[in-house]
Amino acid sequence: MPARTTWSSQLRQAGWLVAPALIVLAIVIGYPVVRAIFLSFQGNRRLDPETGLFTEGGFAGLENYLYWVNSRCMGADGTAITCPPGSLATDFWPAVGITLFFTVVTVSLEIILGMAMALIMNGKYRGRGLVRAAVLIPWAIPTAVTAKLWQFMFADHGIVNSLLDANIHWTTDPWAARFAVIIADVWKTSPFMALLILAGLQMIPDEVYDAAKVDGASRMQRFVRITLPLVKPALMVAILFRTLDALRMYDLPVIMISGSSNSPTAVISQLVVEDMRQGNFNSASALSTLIFLLIFAVAFFMIRFFGANVSGNPRGRTSPDRGRRARAKAARRQARQGQAKPERTATPQEVS
Repeated sequence: MPARTTWSSQLRQAGWLVAPALIVLAIVIGYPVVRAIFLSFQGNRRLDPETGLFTEGGFAGLENYLYWVNSRCMGADGTAITCPPGSLATDFWPAVGITLFFTVVTVSLEIILGMAMALIMNGKYRGRGLVRAAVLIPWAIPTAVTAKLWQFMFADHGIVNSLLDANIHWTTDPWAARFAVIIADVWKTSPFMALLILAGLQMIPDEVYDAAKVDGASRMQRFVRITLPLVKPALMVAILFRTLDALRMYDLPVIMISGSSNSPTAVISQLVVEDMRQGNFNSASALSTLIFLLIFAVAFFMIRFFGANVSGNPRGRTSPDRGRRARAKAARRQARQGQAKPERTATPQEVS
């Protein structure tokens, strides 16, 4: 018989199989990330007042980061000044607030609607496959098409105003425009949330529900005591994915409302694109790095404190070799204890 493959050898074989893909990802993704971080510490080209020519900025330290965070611009003589009104730096903190507002509201609504749709799709009835296909249609539509579709519906003389018998300026009023983007985003991405939650629901065995019914548990009790705890891993992964996706939202508000940096729906990604269009690649790289740090912090917080386990393994699961070694160590410890302290036998007096 061939020698039994150990866990470490399986890891080595998996590493060799995954290595080509990791190398390609390092070239396609790793290099642009490193290059963007390098550019973020370089100064933008500025006009020299003496020669009238543009000069290379060179190493600028945290100048590009302070430009966004503190709205600190550099004057013609190289001294730091407060950014004048109309510069992109003055739109940074409003864009951060709008991005976080979109993230919290959309993800919260998608959790509720996604759970409801997942429970419906998980039911046992005729036509369940047709219902699942119909629910996933919005998610399959490209985002640009979705944005134009809802833009037509939210027009001043569109379908939404006709149904509400109102004259709401969905694309110009600040709060109406924000809620229009939220409605469109929730309509498109709730099926994605439902699909991930449905995968978790299908892992719950029916015997658990049957036992709860026998014990007299109501439908609400089964949902709270059985469904939610058992579907929590899949739900947390869905929330994590959607949160990270919402933090980098770009195309939906740009196509639906406006691509301007001072738009009522301007998000952080819009500032990056607008800064690049103005030729400020170094400060745009700094803002991209700030977005990366924000997304990384949110992901770390959710994985660390909310239990969003994206590794696919329950907490505390160890490799087979580690488990066997732990059991063997425990057995040896028990054997030593048994040799040191033999089992005490009863004396004849105690028996009598």
